[in-house]
Amino acid sequence: MDEGNRRQELNVGLVERPQYQERENAHDRSVSPSANPGELDKKVQYPKFPGYRFSLNLFLYTLLVIVWGVFVRASFSGDGCGTHWPLCDGSILPVGKEVETYIELGHRVSSGIIGPLVLWLVVLARRTFPKGHFGRKMAMGTLFFTLTEGAVGAKLVLKGYVAGNFVPERALWMSIHLVNTLILLTFLVGAVWAFSGRTAPRLKNQGPVAFAIGFAFLGMLVLGVSGAVAALGDMVDPSRTLAQGLRADFDQGSHFLVRLRLAHPLIATSIGVYMVFLASFLAKARSSEEVRRWGKWTVGIFAFQLLFGLANLLMLAPIPMQLGHLLIADLLWCAALLMSFAALDPKLQPAEVPSPAISGPEPTLAVPKWKSFWALTKPRVVSLLLFTTITAAFVAKGGWPGGWVVLALLVGGYAAAGSANAINMVYDRDIDQRMVRTSTRPTVTHAVTNAEALIFAAILGALSFGLLWGVCNLLTACLAMAGLAFYVLVYTMALKRRTWHNIVIGGAAGAFPPLVGYAGVTGDLSPLAWVLFGIIFLWTPVHFWALALLIQDDYRDAGVPMLPVVRGERATVIQIALYTVLTAVVSVLPLFMGKAGMLYLVFSTLLNAVLVLRTVQLMQVPEKAQARSLFKYSMVYLAVLFMAIAVDRAQVF
Repeated sequence: MDEGNRRQELNVGLVERPQYQERENAHDRSVSPSANPGELDKKVQYPKFPGYRFSLNLFLYTLLVIVWGVFVRASFSGDGCGTHWPLCDGSILPVGKEVETYIELGHRVSSGIIGPLVLWLVVLARRTFPKGHFGRKMAMGTLFFTLTEGAVGAKLVLKGYVAGNFVPERALWMSIHLVNTLILLTFLVGAVWAFSGRTAPRLKNQGPVAFAIGFAFLGMLVLGVSGAVAALGDMVDPSRTLAQGLRADFDQGSHFLVRLRLAHPLIATSIGVYMVFLASFLAKARSSEEVRRWGKWTVGIFAFQLLFGLANLLMLAPIPMQLGHLLIADLLWCAALLMSFAALDPKLQPAEVPSPAISGPEPTLAVPKWKSFWALTKPRVVSLLLFTTITAAFVAKGGWPGGWVVLALLVGGYAAAGSANAINMVYDRDIDQRMVRTSTRPTVTHAVTNAEALIFAAILGALSFGLLWGVCNLLTACLAMAGLAFYVLVYTMALKRRTWHNIVIGGAAGAFPPLVGYAGVTGDLSPLAWVLFGIIFLWTPVHFWALALLIQDDYRDAGVPMLPVVRGERATVIQIALYTVLTAVVSVLPLFMGKAGMLYLVFSTLLNAVLVLRTVQLMQVPEKAQARSLFKYSMVYLAVLFMAIAVDRAQVF
């Protein structure tokens, strides 16, 4: 945003507010005209307005009131004042009542104090900021949602949706209460941001950044609602042991709130994956020190929250742990807000990756949109993964797994893998456009925007989870999501650009499909399932490094530290030989376990012999022809090996 437009926008009301104009001038003087977006935050000094400390203290006080409200619920004190509101048990100051009455009364009084404080915040905002300013809007939003917060609380009391009343309507109104609380915190944090002297965030013309942020907060709202429902479920069934609680979660005869609480940790894990992606995405798309700093806080708080939630589960959710869990959740929401506000600073220009030049004649017809979305899923790569999924299902069943199970595994497995591949293309677009092999991907050519690709990935992920859970079982759905998360977080984000070990560790994502297929039939994972996992895990370096030898120039140009680029061809060939031997050894384990017979013995022996032969040929003549031969054979090897054990287990012959 240029300085002329900025002056014109802020011109209204500046004459009447000299303090505001003085701070704006100081803000402008602190910015060097030559500053680029990545350095801007380091140069800008943010002169705070007089209302900053008040807004910050109001925010902290509101957090304490919210936590006290959780104590009221968790201690079954919500009916301490009966169904009277705003009076407590029919009087202003009840005397001689139970302790629950004073707990509930304390919450009402502390909540009531927020009202006049928010009114003063509005007054300060009107005195400080010009008409239409972000700070005024945030103060007015705080006032509005403070009033609705009180109205929803009154609704819960007057309808008796408190204490031991666990009707479905209570779950609905508790969810509304939770959503209203988070929106209230949003406006409060916005007010603190404005009084701190920082630039107002702007959603207009932000492209996929705005979508990615919006999707994150929608996901966190869903996560918060699931947490509120899970908390009610804990109140319905205060289990004495973890095992008892888990049995109740899966028991179809349990209260509906108890059965719903299992969704919370699953949603939390999924949103956690997305938040890591978002922080990394924003750090690249809107490069600034403040975006990176708040991104680290967001990811760090989420990681701590997951550990805290696990401890809460193991300790059977005592009240202090419930209070801490809610407080950390609110802090996470606020950290994500600050990261988003920083990323939506209009001074930060979008870090868009230009489309590569495409040689040759211009196409006469545009590629249909559906084909571009189809290409996002990498169908040729996914086909081999699906084959191992279905053959693993045959192995688990010892025959035909059933038509609906096979269909669910095919569609759900494809959707999960396609979702991971779409996210990968969005994240890696900067290096994809520098590689010949990937330069025509839809995200590089802009046939599909980043926002469209992320929406598509989200739909595929939700479809996969719902279908696999509904037709197969929860374990199958979770394994599919674990494979997705491993590919996106571990391989794509954490390892691919940092170490040549990327494919060794990150390649485990491609080994999840047989686990998905096996669990889809049995609902559990036997040692044989993990052997199938191990075969693919050890086979992946052989397969991928053979490909890397063929396209090492591409990786070198893109700056990706694949093994041939970092260590050279000789070291790569030696590593391929090592993993060939390990693959062959693990592939014969089903025979020693008594889980395979003569047919598998014959095929595994022949397949491994040819695999070793091709590897020896590559060691003797480490050239592209031999690498290409090994790469192509490795795909045949895996497909036929899994087919052999599936047929052998079905005892067709």
